[in-house]
Amino acid sequence: MATNGKSGDNRRHGAIKDRSQVLNPKTDKWVKRNTDTGRFMDGKSDDKPFKGVRKENINNKNLKNHE
Repeated sequence: MATNGKSGDNRRHGAIKDRSQVLNPKTDKWVKRNTDTGRFMDGKSDDKPFKGVRKENINNKNLKNHE
């Protein structure tokens, strides 16, 4: 997991480890995956990506619209 640094600075230091996210083209929502097991963990209710989580499928044409 990423560290939060000093208390009260309201930001994350570094990326969350062992996690990635991918855009589901059918629902147009971001889904978080565990990179060790490959299992899907969580989905976003809005159309914005997770903060601090690495993105997969950079060549996906739908991903370019959300950056």
